[in-house]
Amino acid sequence: MKILVIQQKMIGDVLTSSILFEALKEKFPAAQMHFLIHRHTAPVVAHNPYIDEFILFDPKVDEKPLNFFRFLQTIKKQHYDIVIDVYSKINTAIISAWSGARIRSSYHKWYTQKAYTHTFQNKQHLDTNAGFAIENRMQLLKAISPEFPVEIKPKIYLTSEETGAAKQRLLADGINLEKPLFMCGILGSSEAKTYPLPYMAKILDFVVKKTGAQLLFNYIPKQVEEAGKLYDLCKPETQKQVFFDIFGTSLRDFMSITSHCDGLLGNEGGAVNMAKALDIPTFAIFSPQIKKENWSLYENGTTNISVHVADFNFQELEGHTGREIAKNPVQFYELLPPNLIFAKLEHFMNEALASKN
Repeated sequence: MKILVIQQKMIGDVLTSSILFEALKEKFPAAQMHFLIHRHTAPVVAHNPYIDEFILFDPKVDEKPLNFFRFLQTIKKQHYDIVIDVYSKINTAIISAWSGARIRSSYHKWYTQKAYTHTFQNKQHLDTNAGFAIENRMQLLKAISPEFPVEIKPKIYLTSEETGAAKQRLLADGINLEKPLFMCGILGSSEAKTYPLPYMAKILDFVVKKTGAQLLFNYIPKQVEEAGKLYDLCKPETQKQVFFDIFGTSLRDFMSITSHCDGLLGNEGGAVNMAKALDIPTFAIFSPQIKKENWSLYENGTTNISVHVADFNFQELEGHTGREIAKNPVQFYELLPPNLIFAKLEHFMNEALASKN
């Protein structure tokens, strides 16, 4: 048996969809499991023991008409028995239909449903604290059997060499691993998903004041200017605790460094999902445009906590679509000033550091 799972686009989505392989491999241990993903997301699922082969899609190249046709021919030659299309867009619906698989499962959309043999509506109620992103994905496996679990937690597989090298780098750069160490998700994937820098500076000031923690910034080289702006907004005593030059030079490097942290705090996104998959406590600040219930995975009120403007000012969001909010995010972020966050943040830090001890 040969099974294809399709999940294009973002790193957090790819990591979350990787849970399907653990469930499928448990039921069909001899099956060949293939994962169709965007090339840049591959590091987050590298070394996953349940995935046999990656099919790497490069949208800049493979979406060109002639190249896409060739890609479809390659998929058809694989003779898949089952295709699970988690991405569920028009181009992946075409891939699914072209595969000729006898079982093709995806989410129900009127404009793509004919490409599949089974489609499923998103769930309206949760059965666990895993979150809708997890439970909706697992639901797609009902096309094969009703016996799959409701939820499985995503996992990242780092090698001992990777974690060892990260530890040595932290120690060499002056990090004391006996003292609190937090990774800070200071920038979102876009401006609309980034907590305003003056507010984030107050968050970091609070963290250092309460815990004396060492802080690492999660950014990439092209974001160094924005990271520097945030650093300048922090109090001098906070700046002394920021190890500005320690950052992940690659996705695997970032994950290896994060594995040595006592927690990750900051903007909700792929970094938060990666930390959870590493069993690192997380405190996430959601963008006002995102529905918190979709991505507040495995929230427990202690070591995994998130905040959203709707937690405090729900009425201010009524009547506004996510697209409208994204056009003027600062207006809505202003409804979530740091003083509303401090109590939950302090509780999180106490729990995270207690779990370390």
